[in-house]
Amino acid sequence: MDVNDVLLLASAVVLGLVWWRRCSKTGGVDGLPPGPPGWPVVGNLFQVILQRRPFMYVVRDLREKYGPIFTMRMGQRTLVIVTDADLIHDALVKQGPMFASRPADSPIRLLFSVGKCTVNSAPYGPLWRALRRNFVAEIVSPQRVKGFSWIREWAMGNHLRRIRAEHAKTGAVRMMATCRLTICSILICICFGAKIPDELIVEIEEVLKDVMMISLPKLPDFLPLLTPLFRRELAEAKNLRRRQLNCLLPLVRARREFLRTGGNACKAPGEGNRVIGGVEMMSPPGEAYVDSLFDPAAQERVYDEVVAKAGKTARITEADVEALPYLQVINPSIPIRAYSSLFIF
Repeated sequence: MDVNDVLLLASAVVLGLVWWRRCSKTGGVDGLPPGPPGWPVVGNLFQVILQRRPFMYVVRDLREKYGPIFTMRMGQRTLVIVTDADLIHDALVKQGPMFASRPADSPIRLLFSVGKCTVNSAPYGPLWRALRRNFVAEIVSPQRVKGFSWIREWAMGNHLRRIRAEHAKTGAVRMMATCRLTICSILICICFGAKIPDELIVEIEEVLKDVMMISLPKLPDFLPLLTPLFRRELAEAKNLRRRQLNCLLPLVRARREFLRTGGNACKAPGEGNRVIGGVEMMSPPGEAYVDSLFDPAAQERVYDEVVAKAGKTARITEADVEALPYLQVINPSIPIRAYSSLFIF
């Protein structure tokens, strides 16, 4: 080996080391906070996958080493992890417009978000503001919530009926599944103002649960170059989308026909009318909220407050719930995040 070959090899090694260090450096460049060193191209992606732990546990360990804010490179995506309440408030409230938009979606998510035209997927701008304004005015405003009392009474009646029937048949009650079905029926009826049978609610819930599961982050979301290797998942998503449309479109047409023939959307349609869309089932944070009430001490505390406020036989109202101190304390402590797959206004 002559001198030129040695110099060429040494230069290649030096350039390779420089490239490796530059590509594996996660934070401290481009104004980003420091973070764990990664590998070229994939960054910290495989480091997280190989740990075989939930991502939040990985974040918790990294916070102890890198502080409340750090950077992670997950394939071709760069994540800035913020774990401090004051920093989160500063980013989402004080500088909300700067951080309000969303990253690019995968082909599967674009399929179910109708090209990012839903309230939970649209980028920050006029479309998102219009969708949010419509959502707040038509669904979650105080006047609307009070006007939905008939929906809650109808759903609670069905809820108690299902509990009694299941207990009489099996001697036990699947409380979480029953609560999930009841909440799903309330949300569907709130969105579309119609009572629908349990069989249809279960069908919508199953479809939307499948939509939620297939939309979870996958490897191509971080490494788009691998998308051609996941054609099977994309085909399954298209089939699920057709199943979703077959489930919802007849209800959309039925609702339009109801309005065309003189129905009033502000009034509760009869039992024969059907809903025109669907919402996702009870969210995991909502289930965490219910789980917190499964604690015997919490149950006893809530029961004592309800009895003191409304007695043992009277029906408790929304105003009574707002006056229960314990529920008002634990309710804000649960980070409820609303899910939605389809809203039609």
